Amino acid sequence: MSIPRLKSCLSLFAAVLMLGQVLSAQAEALPDFTTLVEQASPAVVNISTTQKLPDRGVADSQMPDLQGLPPMFREFFERNMPRSAPRSPRGDRQREAQSLGSGFIISPDGYVLTNNHVIADADEIIVRLSDRSELKAKLVGTDPRTDVALLKIDGKNLPTVKLGDSDKLKVGEWVLAIGSPFGFDHSVTKGIVSAKGRSLPNDSYVPFIQTDVAINPGNSGGPLFNMNGEVVGINSQIFTRSGGFMGLSFAIPIDVALDVSNQLKKDGKVSRGWLGVVIQEVNKDLAESFGLDKPAGALVAQVMQDGPAAKGGLQVGDVILSMNGQPIVMSADLPHLVGGLKAGAKATFEIIRDGKRQNIELTVGAIPDDDDLEAGAGADGQPQRSSNRLGVAVADLTDEQKKAADLRGGVLIKDVQDGPAAMIGLQPGDVITHLNNQAITSAKQFTEVAKGLPKNRSVSMRVLRQGRASFITFKLAE
Repeated sequence: MSIPRLKSCLSLFAAVLMLGQVLSAQAEALPDFTTLVEQASPAVVNISTTQKLPDRGVADSQMPDLQGLPPMFREFFERNMPRSAPRSPRGDRQREAQSLGSGFIISPDGYVLTNNHVIADADEIIVRLSDRSELKAKLVGTDPRTDVALLKIDGKNLPTVKLGDSDKLKVGEWVLAIGSPFGFDHSVTKGIVSAKGRSLPNDSYVPFIQTDVAINPGNSGGPLFNMNGEVVGINSQIFTRSGGFMGLSFAIPIDVALDVSNQLKKDGKVSRGWLGVVIQEVNKDLAESFGLDKPAGALVAQVMQDGPAAKGGLQVGDVILSMNGQPIVMSADLPHLVGGLKAGAKATFEIIRDGKRQNIELTVGAIPDDDDLEAGAGADGQPQRSSNRLGVAVADLTDEQKKAADLRGGVLIKDVQDGPAAMIGLQPGDVITHLNNQAITSAKQFTEVAKGLPKNRSVSMRVLRQGRASFITFKLAE
């Protein structure tokens, strides 16, 4: 063999050897989940429920003739075709609906955590353990706002999970889920933490853990583990356009779930803090209009009458920057923090009002059973048409309208003409309470403020529509 060819072969051999070492090092760096799964699986359970539903009138006479089919097909149809339901003591027919989910045992005497939506409206709850034994579960309590439910099964020295600290989770950290997707018990999937503190629509009190762990129907209520084998969350929801897993899964932090379960166990219900405000996000334009350096905080769009915020001095237009020293970066951060307080607790809020920072201390209240406040404004006054630059005709509110909407001032939009008001979506019946950071008390004042609006700069306006208040921004370009 020639010298050049020998050198070429040696170089190739060295490259292959180096590649093998790199691949070996990478393989060693990948996590090994086997020990974790072996230790944690016995405490993960399958949950099925039954619910009595009205019979759809399916009678035995409607069943097709299956006698001529091969045995395997006949067995399939017999197992899956609907049958006439048993008669209740009253003589009417009933049928049973079943759902499947997951859960995990948190105490040796049989307390089980799962999702509220797994057991909602169930007449009977069955918990199947890892040894395939089945036990009827008693519902201790539920909290629909956090989608947490606490069950109790009879048992002693039952296997339990180790509970972790979800606050210590880091984005990018490996996590693992065990559950029963589509009824396949103890299925294991893994991924990483994609984000923390996620807010989802209609879930104001849960700072969700977002992961890319494969979660599917049946995983709901199952545990999310860190690499120490500790439960850090309850798998609860997925974001999907197809109905199946698309890489976005959301888990309830275990700290939130344990606080809920402890209250359910002790009191049978959950108490959480409440301010009595309607808030909205501070975007770039609102930040500019309120004199903020950057978009941050929670803008108070509405203060409910006689609520904790009203009694403590919070005002419409305040921007809440922190609570007890914890920053409010997104407006959704505020409900999480306030909801974690008990009624009667005192909290200090750093706010910006009229461009100046100040602290306000108030006492947090208890969230009412129905905290949706609806207020309306009438429309029986005569509009005061003015040559304002916004293109709206407004009228003073009557005393009755102010009382009905719990307002001290504001003007009622009677007509929307062509102009900026139409472009930003204002409608007749809307009430304008603030313009350019000034409280509006009359139609005359509204006209004066509108005349002095700056050009080519974000201007804020607070609008009340069907009892719901929000700030909007616009620019006048002339």
